[in-house]
Amino acid sequence: MPDSEKQTAAAPSAPASHAAERRSALLRSALRRWWPLLVAVPAGAMAGGAYALVATPQYQSDAYVMAVADQGADSASAVSFASAYGRVVAQPEILASAAADTGVPMGELAKDVQAQTSPDAPMIQITGSASSARLAADEANAVARSLVDFGGTTAQQTHVRLIALAQAAAPAAPSSPSRSLDAAVGGAAGLLLGSLALLTRPAAGGAAAERGARGAATPTGPVDPANVPEQQRESAGTGA
Repeated sequence: MPDSEKQTAAAPSAPASHAAERRSALLRSALRRWWPLLVAVPAGAMAGGAYALVATPQYQSDAYVMAVADQGADSASAVSFASAYGRVVAQPEILASAAADTGVPMGELAKDVQAQTSPDAPMIQITGSASSARLAADEANAVARSLVDFGGTTAQQTHVRLIALAQAAAPAAPSSPSRSLDAAVGGAAGLLLGSLALLTRPAAGGAAAERGARGAATPTGPVDPANVPEQQRESAGTGA
């Protein structure tokens, strides 16, 4: 084969080789720059998923109590009293009976049971939380019954009665942990930490460059007398 044909055949391979080297260099540069994010985000997501696997499941169940105004009483007062009763759910007068029914200490029951009310409806939502589905429902129902009984003792003064509208049922699945949610939270935490690491790198690099510039400006070798100004040579001679 003539030399001209060999050169023509080898020519197309040279740009391809340069392009591959350029891509490889860009990839290495990107890895050196962004490696904190590439490591922190997957690590955070894996940590969140691992937490979801080892954490104790928590179940939630809801019971509903309604405030009903007596005949002839202002119906709007039922909404106000429902909000008031919702705020006193954690009082010992209500939790004592519920603790006796469930066998859960009052202090723990106060943490496990929460009440929510609506500004538009005379409804009280009582949520029980526990490590088992049955206990979460039992806590919500016991507090709801105790609240209804407590409301009955003051019905003559308030003209508002409390009735159990819906009982809590044992949930089929835990409310937490959520593997997908915990993994997302862990990934977000890793993104934050990786971003902070990236922000600190330019400052460190700039400081190193400044130190290098100062070092380069300071002569470290022997000084040539020819480069020393005449006034400095005279001063040095006088001092000697």
